[in-house]
Amino acid sequence: MLFMIGIFPMIFDDSLPLVGIPACLINDEGRKIHRVGEKYVDAVYNVSGCAAVLVPAMGDRHDFKTLIDRLDGILLTGGASNVEPFHYDGHPSRRGTLHDSRRDHTTLPLIRQAVEADVPLFAVCRGIQELNVALGGTLHQLVHELPGKTDHRMDRKLPASERFIPRHTIKITSGGVLHDLFGGAASALVNSAHAQAIDLPADKLSVEAISEDGVIECVSVKGSKTFSLGVQWHPEHQLAIETPLSITLFEAFGAACRARERARRDPGQRTQAA
Repeated sequence: MLFMIGIFPMIFDDSLPLVGIPACLINDEGRKIHRVGEKYVDAVYNVSGCAAVLVPAMGDRHDFKTLIDRLDGILLTGGASNVEPFHYDGHPSRRGTLHDSRRDHTTLPLIRQAVEADVPLFAVCRGIQELNVALGGTLHQLVHELPGKTDHRMDRKLPASERFIPRHTIKITSGGVLHDLFGGAASALVNSAHAQAIDLPADKLSVEAISEDGVIECVSVKGSKTFSLGVQWHPEHQLAIETPLSITLFEAFGAACRARERARRDPGQRTQAA
């Protein structure tokens, strides 16, 4: 279920919170396509209970203030491309690495403004990397080549139906946001399909979980008054979406989006809460 930005007034009337999902810009034999995977839209609609709206990869052609004013949440998806290293003063990418400049120039400023405005934010895979870079952190470009790290990339030798099966355990930070959301659990089993990962976390982020080999798997925005989390795995995937951890995350995200939608419709609620 995907609503385009051009019909915002129709969505306002049915009171569903609006979750913006920034798109990847895909070059399909010369045709440029703004694309969002259906699994993200389904997770937002079916589990979070919100309406999904695609945010085109238009970079600085966007009026970001308009997006922030009208959206009740933002979901940052995974993607085949990597954040361009100049955004975090990293070494140039290895030849053949796929980038999506228009997505970078859409998501990075959008993240910064969303954090500033306390818009609920849920960042998945490439999304957690964008969140970290937007707030001043750095990335490992090839985690599997680091000493002591395992290969976190998708195993493409497996049938497509098995590529997102649980791969490893994460250790959840005691007393953190994820720990509290997930009922005090100390660990969880997650899938893995990434080559990049957080190197130095941004000062504004708290580490919420790490993998067995020390890769940062979850972060939260320090001092946020709303749901503001990034995860390195794919909770939206069909093989994960019905697990307790995925349900917890998407339901909490949806609740935060509904709270913002109510406050946006009735600014008096925000004043009274303050």
